[in-house]
Amino acid sequence: MKKGIVFDCVPTTKGTGTPLSAEDRLRLVKDAGFEGIEIPTMDDLGECERLAAQARDIGLEIHSVMASGHWQWPLSSPDEETRAKGVANIRQSVDTAKVSGADTVLVVPGVVNESTPYELAWDISLKSMRELAPYAEQQGICLAVENVWNKFLLSPREFLEFIDACQSSAVAAYFDVGNILFYGYPDQWIRSLGSKLQKIHLKDFDTASCTFKNLLQGNVPWTRVRQALLDVGYTGYCSVELGPYNVYPDQFIYDCARQVERIFNGE
Repeated sequence: MKKGIVFDCVPTTKGTGTPLSAEDRLRLVKDAGFEGIEIPTMDDLGECERLAAQARDIGLEIHSVMASGHWQWPLSSPDEETRAKGVANIRQSVDTAKVSGADTVLVVPGVVNESTPYELAWDISLKSMRELAPYAEQQGICLAVENVWNKFLLSPREFLEFIDACQSSAVAAYFDVGNILFYGYPDQWIRSLGSKLQKIHLKDFDTASCTFKNLLQGNVPWTRVRQALLDVGYTGYCSVELGPYNVYPDQFIYDCARQVERIFNGE
């Protein structure tokens, strides 16, 4: 398995407040021992090319893109203008992935709320994914559906059914081990999703206070998670998605890298 981190989680200052450029942040990630990063959707593809070139020179892989518009413009929105903006954002995310060399776009497929009941969210989000899948296939990019607190796809059976209903080899699963503790067990989900697993997000979660925690400080059963990943043959990226410390934020990156190593080693 490979160590990754979400680039937006990397601090923009060092020590007592010294600003860090994008290149400085990439070097910090590399120095800490990470192998790759996940970047956000970028509207300026020229800027994306420059970031990708810097990452390559430093020895980091941009392995995935986190789509930026899924809460503002849900793919399940009954409002066609809103849905269309969501589809356009995923297309831009696919373009970002293509330019940066990433192979995956993280997608939140839908949001259930007071105006969008579950059945409607299923139908509209499935329509959106089927619309997007051919473009992703053409570009050689995977659309990886993530489990988030969107009141949608609440069991591994539903998750797999939705992926299969997209009718595309370009659609898979992006699994977050911390998000799932609110309503499931990460090791069970990993075994259920199996070969559909494309990427993994790492964060910890305290079930008593219902708050996210730094790695090894919550209730994620890390030894069971590690074993489940090994059992299903997962060898891809596991990327940390947590905010840095308030003081000496650069230290957070080094600590995360060591914590992920400990999880990987299982000792």
